[in-house]
Formats: sequence, structure tokens, C-alpha cells
Amino acid sequence: MQAKHLIALAGLLTLWMAQPVAAAAQTPGSVSIPAGGENEPATLDAMLFKPQGQGPFPAIVAMHGCSGLWSSKKKTELSPRHADWGQRLAALGYVVIFPDSYGSRDLGPQCKNGDREVEPYRERVEDANAARRYLQTLPYVKPDAVALLGWSNGGSTVLYTVRPKDKPRADSPDFRAAVAFYPGCTAQAEKGDWATRVPLLILMGDADDWTPAKPCKELAADNTDSVKLILYPGAYHDFDNAAQPLHELDGLAFTANGDGTAHAGLDPAALAAARKDVPDFLATPKQ
Repeated sequence: MQAKHLIALAGLLTLWMAQPVAAAAQTPGSVSIPAGGENEPATLDAMLFKPQGQGPFPAIVAMHGCSGLWSSKKKTELSPRHADWGQRLAALGYVVIFPDSYGSRDLGPQCKNGDREVEPYRERVEDANAARRYLQTLPYVKPDAVALLGWSNGGSTVLYTVRPKDKPRADSPDFRAAVAFYPGCTAQAEKGDWATRVPLLILMGDADDWTPAKPCKELAADNTDSVKLILYPGAYHDFDNAAQPLHELDGLAFTANGDGTAHAGLDPAALAAARKDVPDFLATPKQ
């Protein structure tokens, strides 16, 4: 009987990963995060997904990429990729908060801007920690069960935030784990001394020509006890964005080939795999 029950649950999970999530039960709300650090505005705007029920729940700080947090069609709505992950993770029982690093500073998308006011190694690290501290004040969040997740520029923010030197004070629980979708790993790999203080999952398309996989392979090889790298064959940047067909971009500030062009868009196989790989990693007890 137990084996049949587990088989049935596995079938339901597979179906859940393949299908759209009903948004009604996980509609995000707008919140303001107290900030005011050295490089921070007084508050950060953010969107928060809360599961049904009283909790307390584990939580996730989710950092957007250089395109920003919002839909290109309607600036008051989350982009489809962020909305989809927020809904899916909330359906699994996570509180998910998306701090708006750009809009909170009256900035738009930064992908084509080489001289950025908001950097993943500086302001965005502070944003991630401000969001973590905010979540840890909420009565329905488990303060010692907050993970960090980010895409592209937000993935690079993850790599900087989890460095040992940025560990929070003893009276503030740390992130318990982190996930980085297609981060830029070049600077860390070239420096040669990068490390993470929490378990880290890196998800990359092996064909990515925006943030290439090779430097991330080097980071993973140098940190085998703390970094898990998953490469999806044939996938490019933004492989988990179901609303964006694969296409070529130009005028980008930083790309693998240096000419400002790169490919980005959905890879169905990689998306399906990531929908399983991320929850599996986050659910691992103490990593």
C-alpha cells in the first residue's frame, strides 16, 4: 500500500511540474522592506507570495535579473517567469519575496547599460540581506529556514551574497541554502578564491552565450563539497522563461563573445528539469 501511495504522489508531482499553476491561491501582495543601509534607499519595494495557511513556512528571497522585476507589457505586473516561480514555490509551501532592486531606485532595465548604479557585488547584496531580515520578522516565516535564489544578474548577486565574508551577525540567522540560475561566474573564477558558506545549486544551459558555463564549472570544481552544478544540454540563457521563445539579443553590455549579442529563451526540457531540481535541492534537510 505504501509503495502504491508513493507512486501516486510521484505521478501527481510530475503532473504539477508540467502544468501551469492556478494563480488564485498565490496572488502576490506589495510590501515595503526597511532598508536604509550605506548603499540602500530608505525602503525597498517588493512583491510577496504567501502560501495558504498559518505557517510558519520556510521562505525564499528571489532576486531578479538585469531586465528587472516587471512585465515588459504591463509595468505593474511581475514578469511571467517571476510570477510562475513565485506561484509554484508558494504552492509548495514557501513564502517568496521579490525585492525590486531597480524600481526602488527609479531605474529601469539595465541589461544594455555597462555603467550601472546598482551592482550585484554591492547594492544587491544589501538588498538580498534586507529582504532576508524582513522575512525573519514575519510571524508566519521560519527565521532559520530562508533560502536565496536569483536569475542572471540576480544569480551573480547570489554568488556574492553567500561568500563567507558576508555572513550576518550571530543574532541574525543566515540563509540556509542558495540557488543561482545562469549567473555570471567569470569574475569569481578569475580571482580564484571564491567560496560559499551555504550549500549552493547553480543551474546553467551548456549553450549559454550570455553568461557562459565554463567559469561556473571552475567554481563548482573548486568547491565540490558546497556547490552542485547542473548543466542542461543545448539550453541557453533564460531557459526557464516559458513566455519567451528562443531568440537573439543585441546591444547587451556584457556577453561571452564581447560583441553584445547572445541568445535567450525557453528550453522546454531544461524548464521541466529545473522545476524538479530546484524544489528537490531546497527540500534537502540541512543540505
